[in-house]
Amino acid sequence: MSQHKGKIVAALAILLIIFYAIAVYWSTEPARFNVVEKAKQQAQQRNEQFVIGYTTTSTLITVASTLLEKPGGYLSNDVLPPSIIMDDMPAWEYGALEMVRDLALSMRKDFSRSQSQSTEHEALKKAQPQFNISSEAWAWPSAEGEYQKGIDYLLVYRTQIANDHERDSQFYARADNLRSWLKEAEKRLGSLSQRLSASVGQDKVNTDLAGNTSNTQATFSPLQQQAKTPWLDIDDVFYESRGATWALLHFLQAVEYDFADVLEKKNARVSVQQIIRELEATQETVWSPMILNGNGFGYVANHSLVMANYISRANAALIELSELLTQG
Repeated sequence: MSQHKGKIVAALAILLIIFYAIAVYWSTEPARFNVVEKAKQQAQQRNEQFVIGYTTTSTLITVASTLLEKPGGYLSNDVLPPSIIMDDMPAWEYGALEMVRDLALSMRKDFSRSQSQSTEHEALKKAQPQFNISSEAWAWPSAEGEYQKGIDYLLVYRTQIANDHERDSQFYARADNLRSWLKEAEKRLGSLSQRLSASVGQDKVNTDLAGNTSNTQATFSPLQQQAKTPWLDIDDVFYESRGATWALLHFLQAVEYDFADVLEKKNARVSVQQIIRELEATQETVWSPMILNGNGFGYVANHSLVMANYISRANAALIELSELLTQG
């Protein structure tokens, strides 16, 4: 009997080791890619013209496809081990997904339209909602299935803008279009920065109504409140930020190429390059086996505050770039 129990324990131990090895492999973050070379390669493979907007659209497609095709596939909605007990990679996926959603919305309402009264592009009108399904939906419909449908519609749009005969399918590289998307990215980065900074807890003064004495809000909020990320969520917020900045880094590189003339005219290309440099710093290798949460100038590092620093600087540069684009 004891020998039988020993075999069961040994089998469970081996199974745990296998699950751990799989989890480590599946937790490997996707590598960065050259957005212009990738887009040109895809245009050549599909025998399509490499036109304005092709790089941005291709980058959106590639980032969204990476969520589904990376090691382990899409993990956020898995209900079986080992992925059901993994949280860092699903958090990374969610961060990247949020950036995909923002760009897909901007593609639908701004980049593909000449003015506010113009009609929406049919493929983008169908693509954008597909990315809004819950990231944890696993059956009927599944998140992967809906996201793939969105990717397929984006492929249709990309093919049409590359076709000279599809005059109604366009990508408009204008300063106002770019600024609209940048404002969405600002909000994402601002939120991530605040959540990362809350890893150590901080007393926050309520500035929600600052700027005008006539400002009001629905319900009362205290003048001071403490913001602190729960201990078990600190690594999730960190990896969500890693995923979001990974996606945004590629989108900005694509925008730098497609909006080159606009940026040159506004003398803003160097601003985009500086933002990209700040975001590149967020993708440095994490050598620690776990996300540390030291306080202030203590003995232990605080990875969340380091990430918040890079994101805050990128966000400040985004705000400056957005203002620069409004100038004549």
